[in-house]
Amino acid sequence: MTRLPNDAGIGFKALHYEAIIEERPALGFLEVHAENYMGAGGPAHARLGRLRAEYPLSVHGVGLSIGGPGPLDETHLARVKAVCDRYAPESFSEHLAWSTHEDAFLNDLLPLPYTGETLSRVCDHVDRVQERLGRKLLLENPSTYLLFEASTFAETDFLGEIARRTGCGLLLDVNNVFVSATNHETSPEAYLDAFPLDRVGEIHLGGHAREEIDGGPFLVDAHGTPVADPVWALFERVIARTGPLPTLVEWDNDVPDFPVLQWEAAHARSVLRRHERPRLPERELARA
Repeated sequence: MTRLPNDAGIGFKALHYEAIIEERPALGFLEVHAENYMGAGGPAHARLGRLRAEYPLSVHGVGLSIGGPGPLDETHLARVKAVCDRYAPESFSEHLAWSTHEDAFLNDLLPLPYTGETLSRVCDHVDRVQERLGRKLLLENPSTYLLFEASTFAETDFLGEIARRTGCGLLLDVNNVFVSATNHETSPEAYLDAFPLDRVGEIHLGGHAREEIDGGPFLVDAHGTPVADPVWALFERVIARTGPLPTLVEWDNDVPDFPVLQWEAAHARSVLRRHERPRLPERELARA
């Protein structure tokens, strides 16, 4: 199976289609949400089909509810498979989160307690997704706004154990690390030092919203602003250890004109280029 290039990409938005077709910018890859391409045809598929001929593709799911308490929605999983079969992306990813309750779908990515019971359920779901799709899944670390007293695993250990048991990869969202660490008054650097970087197949960067509440700032993973300076610094810290990895700039709300995303992707590429070298094996990453 092919993989994404160790370069910077952007999340594709329809309003940028003409600029991309006309300019053929130097983008490492494009990423789309699977749920936006579950119809049989229409303009969305026509645009993506043309772009797929020009660029590597990452498909990012937002609705599988891998952390949900019930079984996976097999109908939704079949639709995801149809998208992956149609476009043969170099990467497919989903979130360590849940968004369903019985027959209801909640338009959010909700956190879960990190317990042995939850671990077994998530691993079963990851195994099922990988079996059904016939491809490796990258599982994304969440942004969180509360912690569970019931948790018995650190999030980094929980993700590492999922990857070990299922063979899946990980998607490291650096903005999510910064958002969660700020909200919980913990160290994002310590989180990244504990993260199983040898399992990372893609990195996400994005913007967040900031609110001032009693006790300090509260951050929301809003994807509607430029990547913040502290997130760029954390990204550089990661790449200094791992070497270049496929890196996506996400911007899903208040989407700006294309040159803004192009600049952010170019900034990410400059970080990747500064650290070009052979990627360290797992035992060396542990020592770095």
